[in-house]
Amino acid sequence: MTTTNAAAAGDQASAFWQFSLALYARPRVADAYLLLQDSAGVDVNVMFYLLFLATHARQVSRNDVARIDALVAAWRERAVLPLRMLRRRLKTGIAPFPVGDTEPLRSAVKRIELDAEHIQQDMLERLVPAADTGTPAASRAAAASANLAAYEAVRGSLPAAAVATLLAACGEP
Repeated sequence: MTTTNAAAAGDQASAFWQFSLALYARPRVADAYLLLQDSAGVDVNVMFYLLFLATHARQVSRNDVARIDALVAAWRERAVLPLRMLRRRLKTGIAPFPVGDTEPLRSAVKRIELDAEHIQQDMLERLVPAADTGTPAASRAAAASANLAAYEAVRGSLPAAAVATLLAACGEP
């Protein structure tokens, strides 16, 4: 998700999409998500959703996370990731085509990648309703921490500083 494209897409938004845009715009959050995505293979949209559930004081288990992730795995693998890979390749150029000549295509792919992420978020929100997911938590902060710990239990070790950044950003008013 990029701030420029995310802001442009904000007018077509559900509560989850609005939450994601607002969280992503907070200081250091974009860098934390990119680190998690690139170094730990995190699906940022799944993480956004787990934190969105926390805003409803919903705490998920490891099994919930595995089910949520499985629901969007095919879309992520066949749509989001190939678009991201193409966008990144175009950023540095594909010889012999100069970057300047391919920048309009890269911009279009970036918009389409964001659209693919938006579709993924819409599916998560429809298929995994916040009110029916997980169990009530003592607080939003407790739910956020537990939800990211459950994600880590499913995905493997996550960079602690990036997780701390996300938890701190979720605690901001």
